[in-house]
Amino acid sequence: MKIVVFGATGNVGRRVVAEALGRGHDVVGVVRDPGAVPSPDPRVVLVRGDATDAASIASAARGADAVVSAISPRPNARGLPAPSLVANARAMIAGLRDAGVKRVLYVGGASTLEVAPGKQLLDQPGFPEAYKAEALEGRGALGVWRGEAEGLDWTFLSPAIEIGPGERTGHYRTTDEQLLFDAEGKSFISFEDYAVAVLDELERPQHVGQRFGVAY
Repeated sequence: MKIVVFGATGNVGRRVVAEALGRGHDVVGVVRDPGAVPSPDPRVVLVRGDATDAASIASAARGADAVVSAISPRPNARGLPAPSLVANARAMIAGLRDAGVKRVLYVGGASTLEVAPGKQLLDQPGFPEAYKAEALEGRGALGVWRGEAEGLDWTFLSPAIEIGPGERTGHYRTTDEQLLFDAEGKSFISFEDYAVAVLDELERPQHVGQRFGVAY
């Protein structure tokens, strides 16, 4: 497949790039400032693109078999502002329709997963204020995909509560709406195994038109 990865130099994006290359796929990376960051791999050309602009998305995605949106909801280290995830979702939908690309996997967050039926993590007492704004953006983006992406083969993938660098084991569990915890009560997935889940879903789709989550 030819896979276009928006946010290809971020924590998730560069692991997705590595996993895709390791499986023999062709990858194009899209970032806001390609001159300011190195490519995550010499085989990957970085192109300039704005993931909140439909025309920019269409230009970068045209000819792709699949697109991964792995942009961060936070300002980057070079001072670029945090993009709106809601604006990103709407622009992605419009841009992909224009480009004629149907398959898209959207990197989401854990805050909209449920700790009990009908009770999202985001709404629980003690949810960190520092993450509330981006969590609300994530909830809004999920709503956009569910309500406005008719005709696209979209998937929204939520990680565990904690996601960070770690080992690529190739193993993970999946969930639809409920948060997953291990036997010690921890909810974690490595960036590396999150990327495995991304490529597994792109190669063997199981959750088209749905959100699902992954954790150990």
